[in-house]
Amino acid sequence: MLVAWRYRKRRSIIQWFDPRAWLTFYACFLFSTLAFWDVRFLLFFVVITFFVLINSGVKWREIRRAFLFIVGFVLFFAFLTFLTGRGGTEVYEEEHLLRELKASFSIFGWTPTLKITVERIFFAVSQFARISSIAIMTVLLPYSLDPSLYGVIFRGLGLPDKFAYAMDLTMRFIPTFARDFQLTVDAQRARGYELEKLSGGVVEQVRKMGPIFVPVTIHAIIGSEDIIDAMDLRAFGVGPRTWIDVIERRTRDRILIWFGVAILVVSLVLGLLGYGEFWVPEALIRLAGG
Repeated sequence: MLVAWRYRKRRSIIQWFDPRAWLTFYACFLFSTLAFWDVRFLLFFVVITFFVLINSGVKWREIRRAFLFIVGFVLFFAFLTFLTGRGGTEVYEEEHLLRELKASFSIFGWTPTLKITVERIFFAVSQFARISSIAIMTVLLPYSLDPSLYGVIFRGLGLPDKFAYAMDLTMRFIPTFARDFQLTVDAQRARGYELEKLSGGVVEQVRKMGPIFVPVTIHAIIGSEDIIDAMDLRAFGVGPRTWIDVIERRTRDRILIWFGVAILVVSLVLGLLGYGEFWVPEALIRLAGG
C-alpha cells in the first residue's frame, strides 16, 4: 500500500490557493531566487519565505526534523565555503582581507591559515539566504498539498497522463519506503536482530545490514510490479485518462500566478541590466583597506 506525507487540512495560505497556482508560483519563486547574489535582493525572498512559513499552518513538531536538517546543512555548507573560499571565486574576483588567523603548528611544512575577507563573509550570508529560502519553500509542499490530488495537479499543469502519474508515484515513494524500512527493522528486532550493536568497519557494517536492506529492496521491487500490473489491467496509456477529482481556478489563483510571473520577469530584467550581482558594503571594503 502506498502512503503519503503527513498531510492534513489546515488553515494555510498554501491550501487557500489552487495547488496548480501554488506550484506555478513556487517555480517562479525558485528561478527568481537563482537570478541574484546580492543579499539586499535576496532579503525580499527571505521575507516571502518566512511569511509563507508562518502562515502555512504546519506545526513545528511536524517539520522539526526536516527544518533542523535543512538549517544545519545550509549552515555547514555556507561555513565550509567561508573557510575554503571555494565557489565564491566564481562570483567575485578580488578579496579584501579583514584578518588572517594562522595556526601555531605545521603539517608537513604547511601551516593552516584562515583568511577572513569581506567577500567570503557576504558570500556565505548570500548563500545561506538563497538556499534556505528555496529549501524552506520546498519542504512545505509535501505537508500542504493533498496527496490524492498529485496526479490531478500535474495533469492540470499540462503534463501527459504518464508523466503526471509518474510524479504521483515519485511523491509517494519516499514515505512508502520509510514505512517499509521501519516495519522491517521492527520485525527483525522482534526476531532478536540487534541493530544498535553493529560493529566492525564500514564494509562489515553494510554486510550486517543485509537483513534490513534485502527485504526492503525486494518489497520495493514487488510493490512496483504490482503497480505495473494494476495499471496494465486498467489499460493505462492506451488513451487519455479521466480523473475523479476536478480542480477549478479562481480569481485569487490567477492573481497568485500573475504575481509569481511578475516576480520572475522583474528578476530576469534586473539580471540582464546588471542588477543583483554579488555585493559587499563599501564601508567594510574601506575598513579592510585601511
